[in-house]
Formats: sequence, structure tokens, C-alpha cells
Amino acid sequence: MDSRRLVPRTDAVLADLRLVAAAERLGRSVVKEAVTSAQQRVRQGGLGPHEVADAALAALPPYPASPRPVINMTGVLVHTNLGRAPLSDAARAAALAASGPTDVEFDLATGARARRGRGALEALARAVPAAGAAHVVNNNAAALVLVATALAAGREIVVSRGELVEIGDGFRIPDLLVSTGARLREVGTTNRTSYADYRAAVGPETGFVLKVHPSNFRIEGFTGSVEIAELSGLGVPVVADIGSGLLAREPLLPDEPDAASALAAGAALVTASGDKLLGGPQAGLLLGRRDLVETCGRHPLARALRVDKLTLAALEATLRGPEPPVTRALRADPEVLRERAAALARRLAEAGIDARAVPSEAAVGGGGAPGVTLPSAAVSLPERFARPLRTGDPAVVGRVEGRRLLLDLRAVPAGADGDVARAVLAAAAPGTGA
Repeated sequence: MDSRRLVPRTDAVLADLRLVAAAERLGRSVVKEAVTSAQQRVRQGGLGPHEVADAALAALPPYPASPRPVINMTGVLVHTNLGRAPLSDAARAAALAASGPTDVEFDLATGARARRGRGALEALARAVPAAGAAHVVNNNAAALVLVATALAAGREIVVSRGELVEIGDGFRIPDLLVSTGARLREVGTTNRTSYADYRAAVGPETGFVLKVHPSNFRIEGFTGSVEIAELSGLGVPVVADIGSGLLAREPLLPDEPDAASALAAGAALVTASGDKLLGGPQAGLLLGRRDLVETCGRHPLARALRVDKLTLAALEATLRGPEPPVTRALRADPEVLRERAAALARRLAEAGIDARAVPSEAAVGGGGAPGVTLPSAAVSLPERFARPLRTGDPAVVGRVEGRRLLLDLRAVPAGADGDVARAVLAAAAPGTGA
């Protein structure tokens, strides 16, 4: 009898205990689709009837959603394309705990409604004592949009021409601000703006003066700008968009602005990202004068921009918990990195792989600390390893320089070195293309 006529029934295959367990993890529709595909292969003569369950199991995706875990060995600590800041174990645990019913807006002691995200807001207040109040939205651009809408819709925002930057993927600060109904009053030139330029522009129509950190570029040479302390004497609120999310001064990045310093210098409000140098989930932070923060928080747009319970939980755990991965990577000891690279290269070389420990330079990324390089160490492999490592499980992403693949260790926790070694050994196996 033609084996293609012996295709097993779908319900019989789905009763396989391995597929039952997979359906619990991935969903019945995903498993059924894999079974249907395997049955079709039997009809086409490419698979035996008894192999359907095994083939379906092998075809199942490893994770319930399309995003896959990646080991970031690019040397960029806050890599936008790789999801920016990796969450700490504490933040992951907090998000998991909040994934079911939770007291996000409920007081368990009184049984009454409570302030949403109070724990995260209290943690922010402790982290930045100079802030009279705090508010959280879904990203830094949202924080800036909320401020512009609440404080300057129909009015003017005074900003230096040299700070009208593009923030990535084609989105530009001036377009963002104008979309709120505010008018831009541009002052100065691309490379030089003076206090007199600001003073001449400020008037009854001014909603606030905006000071934007240029993030991922620098202007050098014949330049001039005005600091927050001087701008704070203009008689209107100064809003400082510091971008990268430092809440306090970081000695390793002396030129990177931070929220505490900006507020101490006289900024009325500070906006920042939660998923960059702060090391938390994607969020926009709004810190500063209580009256202005409350005005923004009461605006109808605040509801549309608010964050979910998982973000609030992860943000609070990042602020209260242990040092997040981004901070650990930033402060990593270069000598320890060199030792790790040497040990990893030695292990791979012993397996017959052309692996070498080499010096490397890492960067902050995410628009933070432009021009700053961090001494690091990497394992150098032939370029042909790049694709099989990217498509492996876990995916390992490095950078290619001079026809060699560099796997930089600065953003990789020491505990993951074994995973990297196993990934490279798997990529070197016959048939992988490496």
C-alpha cells in the first residue's frame, strides 16, 4: 500500500505527550500547524507516516513569540537593535510577579483604589531627591511630547538650532515638538548659541526653554552653548532633555548629563529614558517641579502615554535592586575581560577553531556618551562564523572588522562565557557553514 495513504489522523498525532506539552507552552494552533505541515510532507512522499510527530516536534519554534534571546557581543552596551538595556534578574522577577493580577492601583490594606505605580514613583524620588515629583510614560520622546503639549501647546518653545537633532529612524525633535501644537522659536546657529540669543527670544508667548542633549554626535571647534544654570535665570521654565537616563553623575562618563545635576543647576523639568544608562525597561521619565509634573500628569494625553504594570514593576526593581547589567558592563574591569577572552579563545583553539584573544574597544550606544570608547577584549574568529552564530540558539551577535568576527565581552556577563563557547562549537560543526 502507498505509505502516503497512511497519513496519521491529526487528533492522533496531537495526542502525543510531547506535543501535548508543547501545546501548553506554545499554543495548540502553533503545534497543529506543525503537524499539518508534517502530514503534507508524508503525502508528498518526503516523510514516513510514523515520523509525523517527530517532524512536527522538530519544526516547533523554541519560544512562544518571535523575539529570540541574543548574546550581545557587538561591543555596544546599549544596542537599540538588540532591545537596548537588558533587564536585571530582579527586574525580570518583578515583571513576572506583576504579570498576573496585581495591586498596581489597589491598596490591599484598605481595599480602596491607590495611586498607580506608587512604588516606582517612590523609588524615583529616592534616586533623585532634587526632584519634587516624578511621572513615567512609555519612552523619552513621549515624555517630551507630554511636556510640550501640557506646557506649550499654542505657545512657543525656545530652543537652540544646534540642538534640533534627529533621534533615530527618521524621527526629529522639531517635528515631534511641532506635532503638539507648539511653535518653535529657534535661536543661535548650528555651532554657536549665546545667552543673548535666548534672552532676546523669551517673552510672553514662551512656554519653556528647551535644552536638548545632542546624544549621538558631537560638534567640535568653533562652538558655543549656554548651560542650564545660566538659562534658569531667564524667568521661564527650563526643560532639560538629557536622553540617556543617568540619574546621578557617572565618573566614567564625566560629560554625560544626569538628572540630579540638571535639576541642581536650575532645570524645572528633566526628561530621560529608562532603558539606556539607567538599565531598566523602556520608559520615559519626567522629573522636576511638582506643579509642572502634576500639570503634565493631569493632561488627557498622559493617559494615552502611560506605562503598563510590567514596566512599572521592572522600573521599580531596577531602581531599588542590585546593579543592573548595563552598569556592570560599563564598570567592567578591562583586565578581567582580557582574562576571560584568553580563556575562551584557548578553549576554542583546543577544539581546532581559529580563535584568538584580541584587544577591543566598546561603546555606550543608545545615543549615550558619543565619542567615548571603553577598553575591552574580544575573541576573534573567521568571518564565516558570523551567520551561523547569529542564527544559532542562543543567537550570538558580534561585529565584523577586517574580515574577522569579533566577539566583544564587555556586555556579556561572566556566567555566559560557557554559552558562548558552546554556541561557537555548534557553529563550527559540519553543515553549519562555518
